[in-house]
Amino acid sequence: MFASKFGLAVVGLFFVKRELGARMARNPGSAESTGKKRGRGKLPKSEEKITDDAKTEHKTPTDLKENHANRIKNDEEPIVSKRPKRAAACSNFKEKSLRLSEKSTLINTKKNRVEDEEIVAVELTKLGPEDPPPCRKLIDFILHDADGNPQPFEMSEINDFFITALIMPMDDNLEKEKERGVKCIGFGRIESWAISGYDEGSPVVWISTETADYECVKPASSYKIFYDHFFEKARVCIEIYRKLARSTGGNPDMSLEELLAGVVRSMSGHKSSSGSISKDFIISLGEFIYNQLIGLDETSGNNDVPLATMPALLALRDECRNRIDFNKFNPSVSNGSLKIKDGEKEETIEDEDAKLARLLQEEEEWKLMKQQRSRRGSNSQKNVYIKISEAEIANDYPLPAYYKPSVEEMDEYIFDSDSIYPDLPRRVLNNWALYNSDSRLISLELIPMKPCAEIDVMIFGSGCMREDDGSGFCLETDLAQSGSSSSDQLDVGGVPVYLSSIKEWMIEFGSSMIFVSVRTDVAWYRLEKPTKQYAPWYEPVLKTARLAISIITLLKEQSRVSRLSFADVVKKVSEFDKGHPAYISSNLALVERYIVVHGQIILQQFAEYPDDTIRKSAFVTGLAVKMEERRHTKLLMKKKVLVQKGANLNPSASMGPILSKRKVMRATTTKLINRIWGDYYSNYFPEGSKEGGGNEAKEIEEEQEENEEDEVEEDEISVQEEKTLKVQPSCQTRKSRSNNKEIKWEEEPIGKMVSGENLYKCAIVHGVEIALGRVVTVETDESEEVPMLLVEFMYEKNDGTKMAHGRTMKRGSQTVLGNAANGREVFLTNECMDFELGDVKESITVNIRLLPWGHMHRKENTIADKMDRARAEERKKKGLPTEYYCKSLYWPERGAFFALPYDSLGIGSGECYSCKQKELGRDEFKVISKTSFVYKKIEYSLHDFLYVRPQFFADEEEARGTFKAGRNVGLRAYVVCHLLEIEASAGSKQASLSSTKVKVRRFYRPEDVSAAKAYSSDIREVYYSEDIVTVPVAMIDGKCEIRKKNNLPTLELPLIMDHIFFCEYSYNPQTGSLKQLSANIKLSSPTQKLANTNSRKNKGKGVCESDKNNSDKWTDVPQENRLKTLDVFAGCGGLSEGLQQSGISFTKWAIEYEQPAGEAFGENHPETLMFVDNCNVILRAIMEKCGDVDDCISTTEAAELAAKLDEEKIKNLPVPGQVEFINGGPPCQGFSGMNRFNQSTWSKVQCEMILAFLSFAEYFRPKYFLLENVRTFVSFNKGQTFRLTLASLLEMGYQVRFGILEAGAYGVSQSRKRAFIWAAAPDEALPEWPEPMHVFSAPELKISMPGDVHYVAVRSTAGGAPFRSVTVRDTIGDLPPVENGASKPTIDYGSEPISWFQKQVRGRMVSLNDHISKEMNELNLIRCQRIPKRPGADWRDLPDEKVKLSTGQMVDLIPWCLPNTAKRHNQWKGLFGRLDWEGNFPTSITDPQPMGKVGMCFHPDQDRILTVRECARSQGFPDSYCFLGNIQNKHRQIGNAVPPPLAYALGRKLKEVIDAKRSSA
Repeated sequence: MFASKFGLAVVGLFFVKRELGARMARNPGSAESTGKKRGRGKLPKSEEKITDDAKTEHKTPTDLKENHANRIKNDEEPIVSKRPKRAAACSNFKEKSLRLSEKSTLINTKKNRVEDEEIVAVELTKLGPEDPPPCRKLIDFILHDADGNPQPFEMSEINDFFITALIMPMDDNLEKEKERGVKCIGFGRIESWAISGYDEGSPVVWISTETADYECVKPASSYKIFYDHFFEKARVCIEIYRKLARSTGGNPDMSLEELLAGVVRSMSGHKSSSGSISKDFIISLGEFIYNQLIGLDETSGNNDVPLATMPALLALRDECRNRIDFNKFNPSVSNGSLKIKDGEKEETIEDEDAKLARLLQEEEEWKLMKQQRSRRGSNSQKNVYIKISEAEIANDYPLPAYYKPSVEEMDEYIFDSDSIYPDLPRRVLNNWALYNSDSRLISLELIPMKPCAEIDVMIFGSGCMREDDGSGFCLETDLAQSGSSSSDQLDVGGVPVYLSSIKEWMIEFGSSMIFVSVRTDVAWYRLEKPTKQYAPWYEPVLKTARLAISIITLLKEQSRVSRLSFADVVKKVSEFDKGHPAYISSNLALVERYIVVHGQIILQQFAEYPDDTIRKSAFVTGLAVKMEERRHTKLLMKKKVLVQKGANLNPSASMGPILSKRKVMRATTTKLINRIWGDYYSNYFPEGSKEGGGNEAKEIEEEQEENEEDEVEEDEISVQEEKTLKVQPSCQTRKSRSNNKEIKWEEEPIGKMVSGENLYKCAIVHGVEIALGRVVTVETDESEEVPMLLVEFMYEKNDGTKMAHGRTMKRGSQTVLGNAANGREVFLTNECMDFELGDVKESITVNIRLLPWGHMHRKENTIADKMDRARAEERKKKGLPTEYYCKSLYWPERGAFFALPYDSLGIGSGECYSCKQKELGRDEFKVISKTSFVYKKIEYSLHDFLYVRPQFFADEEEARGTFKAGRNVGLRAYVVCHLLEIEASAGSKQASLSSTKVKVRRFYRPEDVSAAKAYSSDIREVYYSEDIVTVPVAMIDGKCEIRKKNNLPTLELPLIMDHIFFCEYSYNPQTGSLKQLSANIKLSSPTQKLANTNSRKNKGKGVCESDKNNSDKWTDVPQENRLKTLDVFAGCGGLSEGLQQSGISFTKWAIEYEQPAGEAFGENHPETLMFVDNCNVILRAIMEKCGDVDDCISTTEAAELAAKLDEEKIKNLPVPGQVEFINGGPPCQGFSGMNRFNQSTWSKVQCEMILAFLSFAEYFRPKYFLLENVRTFVSFNKGQTFRLTLASLLEMGYQVRFGILEAGAYGVSQSRKRAFIWAAAPDEALPEWPEPMHVFSAPELKISMPGDVHYVAVRSTAGGAPFRSVTVRDTIGDLPPVENGASKPTIDYGSEPISWFQKQVRGRMVSLNDHISKEMNELNLIRCQRIPKRPGADWRDLPDEKVKLSTGQMVDLIPWCLPNTAKRHNQWKGLFGRLDWEGNFPTSITDPQPMGKVGMCFHPDQDRILTVRECARSQGFPDSYCFLGNIQNKHRQIGNAVPPPLAYALGRKLKEVIDAKRSSA
């Protein structure tokens, strides 16, 4: 019945008879595995019996017993089971009279009722109607034999077992209301058992009798020792399932070793586990686990790999069998469980004696393991951390000194991302120092290198913090260098911060590299170069780390590591030359003292080393003993503790800087922006408050699953795919809760609806006047939120019911704004409903706001807003109802806030704008005639050219590759086809989408011929063929055109926004031959001229745009027809370049703080007035120039610097009224978290450049505004910055649209995801998002919205797009070879461009600039040369050997720090990685290097890092674009830029709406 009702499998040899009824009904998707004893003979028909039981609902217990006995009597096959023995009870117990006090009587009424018969107990615990068989819960249960002896759970498969337990109803109030249970002794027999909870991750054990199914909740204390073993086995099954099943985020392809390690790790750290679990214990359960899990295959999803075929599960079963075979091998045994036949094993059924022996043995092993674990827990030195003595290391450090900050530092809590260790963010700390609470400089060695439950010292730090983008990551230096970064490192900037207490630190190392990281409660910080003052305190740490590396090297050189004792190692170290990087002294005593007192560092490096013989060497044992002999402090290592952070106790919090070199300037803002953000933080994070309520500590597990976060993320993705934003029905209807007696129309009808009902203008409801355009609330069920509805029209139904139709209004908290919204602002939506006027609860005041727009109205609007807020506050004090206001339409399906459709609100016409929009939004299919049809709002006619999804042709093609990281292999563009015939079923007007097909001619693409042909051909070329195929209409995905090559649109960038192809050849797929297209073949569509006059609709799948826009070069568009633009945070100009190329903008002014980037912008855009300065100073100067200082909030420093600007610069500054478009990408250093605050929160937040950027928009009030930032801008600090940005723009009066785009889908060969926010003046139109034109292996980029749904700006192109992806070969395949460290600024190309992309990006350039490469040191160059020249090759392909450097030094080819730390860093995938010619570039960063965060930076064929020009091409910059400064400056300019093709695509959509408005004027 399990299988029949829930699709569950019968597992192994256990036959399942029962279903789990009510429990599984609540969780229909829950996976289960089961067990059942064998050889029980035929059992009665329990289904019929239990169905009869359901009819006895109102009968007494006596009747129940009698009926039950009669049913058994009438059965031909009664159940015969030996009843268990029970302790003797008083024979006349029920009749015996007892004298009880009132108090004792009261107590006894709460004792559990005892029943002899199971069926009576089941009936007494029934909550209501239920499906058979009944389900109950068991607590305080014991499983025992007929003699009442407790027995192990699994032995129920062999012998008759019974149950004694408290039977409880199937609800959750078990412990609180035990009195509701019924005690039943010795009932049963147990017929079967089952395990469920696989999907939930927590095992649920069920047992079944002939009467009911029972969930085992809690065993009796005396039975716990028996039950724990089986429950642990169930937990192992659950963990293995979750590690392997794709539906729970597992990896079905993992190896057995990976599986065992993952299960041991996750179970050992799980709070419900009784302790560590060994691999041997899991292997011993292999047969049991396999039998349980393979039965789940029948209930798995279509995308799941069958568990029965998973390599790890098969290997686990086989390993278990092998061990059993080995242990049981005995030549004299003739009746064993294996028969030898033809050299193979033939399985037979395990007999009962063998099973009994196996279960007993497992039980003993389980008890033994628990005993050993208990002993280890109490005695293990692993739980003790030996700490270094400060007094003993004092001689190795300088005399005391004190730290004084040189710049104004910020509290690191401002940048807290609210992560839980060990998943804290990783950052970089440069120019740093460590000190104690007295600001005295102190050694890093005094901090534990392991998380301890107790720390006897508090050490703080300060430094310049930045996000770890890979710049300078793990740089190799000479061993004599101090610090982990090169001496000539670029000043990478960052934010000066002071850290909270440091909790632990670690060293990661290689043969010639050392880098150190420290952890606070906020983040991990990788330490770069310390301050000059602190360098002497850091040198001993590095010296000891180098010593540890040298000792490891000594041991590795030995044929037997164990031969070198601690004394031997000390002697060898004393023999080091003075020039050796690890030289200590030649004196044995001094060497031993140094090794012992600094032993913490050495032991940690040994503990992390991957070679087991090194980790357990005699030297390590001896060192630990020596450290204990010196009586160093021992700290107890317990579970990690997550502390809810209180105030940061760093003494720097109360210290001011003694010198200001490069200060973090507070943002210059307008009063409006300052009020919006200031009010938010004062309301939600008041000054001096402590979030989380102090220093409460919450224990978290010592270990967590390695893929725990991945599972969460995948779960979220699956939910997001299911919970898309659904279009509401045209109208909903509410049932009335009252009658029409208190409702009357105020006036005569004003018209009729299309359906004939009378329309009215006003009604009196419960004495309150309700008029058109008013907002009311409507009565709902208590569980529903009271809707707020704007009355669109009112009417009376034919039965006299008085009705209204309204559009829903939502409070700001119900929108994406969340708590950043104004509490009095409501938003109109496109949700609407019909409701009876009798359900109106109250009428509320909502003022529709229509304020004058423009910079000239700022002041009067500010005054009006101030008066309105004062009036609202006064009403609140008086207790009057809130008056709301509305000025925007919230449309979450389009990720936007629009201006209100004022002209269509509440006009009472009987038509609803919202209903019309829903009708237009429906994707309908309709056959118009034999020659045309409409699908997804696009009309198709015979001889049109259209797209067919590539999946339709997948079976006809050769086996396709699958996507791999950095590759788009296997992804195909749409197939271009020619529509020849429409095959509709009889009665074409009623033809359905599924029954209609079209006959088309297929056109092939160059990539269908060969990769070489694709590389050398125009991406817009297609080939004619004689292939005629029939295609379902559902596979069609838009229209396109085929023209002559000389009629193609002119392109200025390597980006195509038009669906236009050309054809000059025919292709025969059978022979592979290409021939010139015959002259008699006509390709033009009869509707092409008409199509050319229309614009593409919806997804861009209609006909193409007019040639007029396409043929005009952007340089031909006069400046007066472009938007005069201000680019803030301009960088080198990638965003401006693309926008100007689109012909919509002219960047007249630009602001950039970094000198090299600003100069590069000016070089490429000489017509732009470039201000290389702080934007805070520029905004202050502009507002001073216009006489608006009273509206400007800035620092004294900004005011002083603004006053020092020369007259020429001030004269060139823009003023309000001149700027029509503002764009830019504010730096995001501070966006990594503002959700954890203590004191002076708002004063810290004011340093965010987003405030200054928004203030530019607020002051200038341009027609359009565009913000660009990293993808995670929308989720930083739980989305607060993102929501406040939207709220600020809406408060200004803008319409707003937000979304995330993938640059790789717009013509660049790079994965680069960016968030964008458009804002448009209320009288302008918001641009749509550009259609992605290239296939690219990226998922849909979603933004979380209220209600657990997500918004997607554009579709993913992984399933098809108009054009193929651009490859690395397309991008840089024509560039000449250069060597490592190439530095010649200008060279010849040396060859002609080959690919379409190369021809576009070269333009008219005759020589190549910036084809220069960062120089790698000798060791990294050798490594690069040894990396295979094949796709996906990285450091893991290096041979494990030593190489000799030019200095004579022998070093490891594989950096030690990589295998040493690979486990916790995703195997360092991609480090020292080569690009794939047929793949794409990783995200461009500011400093490409092989050990960087994005380490795949080696050329596919050449032994060097990518050049500046190659990186620029990966971003879509033309070869004519210049970058200035040194090579680091140039890489930084490219890495920080917006890809010009992506900016061009955005500009084209803006140009569309501008041109549409101009043409309609």
